[in-house]
Amino acid sequence: MKLPGKPYLSCIGVLMLHVLRGDDGAITSIFKSPQPGTEALDEHDPAIQLFLDAGSKTVPFGDADADFVRVIEDVIDTLIQNNVIMLTDLPVAAQKKLMERKGMRNKMQGALNLFGDDDVIL
Repeated sequence: MKLPGKPYLSCIGVLMLHVLRGDDGAITSIFKSPQPGTEALDEHDPAIQLFLDAGSKTVPFGDADADFVRVIEDVIDTLIQNNVIMLTDLPVAAQKKLMERKGMRNKMQGALNLFGDDDVIL
């Protein structure tokens, strides 16, 4: 069921997109509103995700999101190191997530640093 006046939202608030398919059944276009010959799919439909990832010649969304999280994490670290903000200025949930991620990164870095900090191996 669609919300009145909002043809792109279902009654549970899921974004409904309208897709046009080619002869092979693959999605060729995505529209926000109904178009002749389109079918409605929810935004999380695997066919939509496949279309969006296939159209990207660069990094898939998931990888881009992970890279962006790392950038945000580095920005927060820089702000803390430069005394612009304190870790305790952040919500408790954010503090916890940052500390968990920092711990995971430290563990991975230690596991990958098998030879220590020396540049000389032999």
